[in-house]
Amino acid sequence: MEQMNLVKEARAGNITAHLQEVSKKEGVNEEFLAERVAEGKVVIPANILRNNIDPAGIGTGLSTKVNANIGTSPRKLDIGGEMEKANVAVKAGADTLMDLSSGGDIRRMRRELLSEIKVPLGTVPIYQAGLKALHERGAVVEMTGEDMFQAIEEQVEEGIDFITVHCGVNMDIVSRINQNQRIIDVASRGGSFLWAWIMKNEKENPLYAEFDRLLDIALAYDVTLSLGDGMRPGSIVDATDGPQVQELVILGELVKRAREAGVQVIVEGPGHVPLDQVASNILLQKRICQEVPFYILGPLVTDSAAGYDHISAAIGGAVGASAGADFLCYVTPAEHISLPDAEQVKEGVVASKIAAHAGDIARGLPAALERDRQISLARKELNWEEMRKCALDPQAMENAMKKEGLGVGDECSMCGEYCAVKIVNECHKGKISTGGN
Repeated sequence: MEQMNLVKEARAGNITAHLQEVSKKEGVNEEFLAERVAEGKVVIPANILRNNIDPAGIGTGLSTKVNANIGTSPRKLDIGGEMEKANVAVKAGADTLMDLSSGGDIRRMRRELLSEIKVPLGTVPIYQAGLKALHERGAVVEMTGEDMFQAIEEQVEEGIDFITVHCGVNMDIVSRINQNQRIIDVASRGGSFLWAWIMKNEKENPLYAEFDRLLDIALAYDVTLSLGDGMRPGSIVDATDGPQVQELVILGELVKRAREAGVQVIVEGPGHVPLDQVASNILLQKRICQEVPFYILGPLVTDSAAGYDHISAAIGGAVGASAGADFLCYVTPAEHISLPDAEQVKEGVVASKIAAHAGDIARGLPAALERDRQISLARKELNWEEMRKCALDPQAMENAMKKEGLGVGDECSMCGEYCAVKIVNECHKGKISTGGN
């Protein structure tokens, strides 16, 4: 296997094909992008075995990206349905996908995604390790360190582009969280696997203890490590507490080691954070983790929006993106209730795209500002087709246009003949007398 390491190439000043593609998409200088990759401030997740990937750049100076999670669960094993959701998510604008399958034939699910989906694909390998232990030995906590690394190696050998690994859940944090009196001790599924494993086996987390081994695997396939936030708060009451911050400090230390090894790395962030703490959480992570791309899971700014958690997450995501978060994980209306259906997946992606775009406007990204300028110009002319092209959800715009029968120059049914835009336009054209001499 010929090794092609993006960080190594960028540090050597070589502009790879993926760098060229991302540079063109983002409208940024190739040398600027290569410099950011070399510094670790931008990642382009792309396994060297993926020949059909549509690369995405994530990090400083680039547009905020959105990830959509799909995957089977123990109660819903419909691979075909999950493939439909994956395609819906990409069509709605998801920049990456993560397969979080935890039931049925998860290998088949993953391989079908790799075959059909072009955007970068991520996984959480410990799910596979835990399920293997459950089926073969009767409990998730019976998995071994070799099970964990075997799952990682198998998945990156298949072509997975980025993996979430909960390396910061170590014995010290587990002992502290048991004394911390959180409302929800552990909200992360992967984090709970390792928390329970450490409690049962009284041994150090293998992903932490053998981090160099993990780096070697990632380097061989140029896989991006997403350092998971196993201690993220599951309630806004628990936000920015000791275990969360302690894990972040550990992840900052691991980031340094990954950078030294030439491994692309991002850090995952909190899930439930009150609005007044969102920006400070971003600044804290960026400071501790040396400006690596920050991947935030929402964050949800209230725990009371069940059925509307995509809105709660979009509020937090917009504030987070404006403060410097680089990567938003979508949340659907079904969060905390059920596995989402295809329509809820679309709603989640669109809500996160709105949040990402709002953050990009606040950060002054030229492309984001130009998009809004163009839709405003089209709105001034009552040019519905141009408005549709600029909309974050063109299909929703098209559906509304058809329902209303809207064409160029038509006013909508909200104001009808009293449309402010139309009245002013007609004044400019001399069709309405202003009463002057």
